[in-house]
Amino acid sequence: MESTSTAPSDQYRRSVLGVPVDACRDVQAAAIGLHARGGGQIVTLNAEMTMAARENPRLGDAIAAADLVIPDGIGVVWALRRQGVVVPRSPGIELARSLLAYAEAHDWKVALVGATPQVMDRLRQLLKQDLPALRLVMSSHGYQPQDAWPGLEAKLRVLHPDLVLVALGVPRQETWIARVRRACPGLWMGVGGSFDVWAGMKKRAPQWMCQVGLEWLYRLAQEPSRWNRFLCLPTFVWEVWRRGKKR
Repeated sequence: MESTSTAPSDQYRRSVLGVPVDACRDVQAAAIGLHARGGGQIVTLNAEMTMAARENPRLGDAIAAADLVIPDGIGVVWALRRQGVVVPRSPGIELARSLLAYAEAHDWKVALVGATPQVMDRLRQLLKQDLPALRLVMSSHGYQPQDAWPGLEAKLRVLHPDLVLVALGVPRQETWIARVRRACPGLWMGVGGSFDVWAGMKKRAPQWMCQVGLEWLYRLAQEPSRWNRFLCLPTFVWEVWRRGKKR
């Protein structure tokens, strides 16, 4: 396997259908190590995002430039296994939560960007209860008017947070992070619908469904309007199967 030039020795960059992904033993340790080296972007890759990246060059470029791309989805884990690379599935929502706990314990400055105003308000309240010592230096919902974003980005550059979690949805969160974080240190991570789950507005799949890789089916049952976004999954499976052990 080919090692990335800036990664620790237990982190290796592979690719699934031409989209990069990192295989490492411990994604939290990899993320903390990335912070120690000055920070960077973390991407949580699943099959849906893999297919989207092949159609959206900006998303593909953002993933390729990211410093840590973790195998979030069971499809990506399966595709890597087809290449002989055995890694555990690393759900982004779990990594993000563990980084928040680490941030509280190590006095990191944290910024949250995204979700609806209602979700962000509720999330602030719950984080005060769950992580009372967390240094939350900024929390801004994602429904800002267009002319407000330059000021928000300027504020982030001044604050220099150690951890920025962004819930703007794919591909917007990845491409926005790729552009903004160049002028800022710290860890930057797109977290999709994690804020909604943490705020209690949505439920995560039961543990048994997560363990067998059916979390996507639970999300589809919660939000049937997303069905068209999952149409790419059979194509993903076919393409991985057709390529065999090729990247």
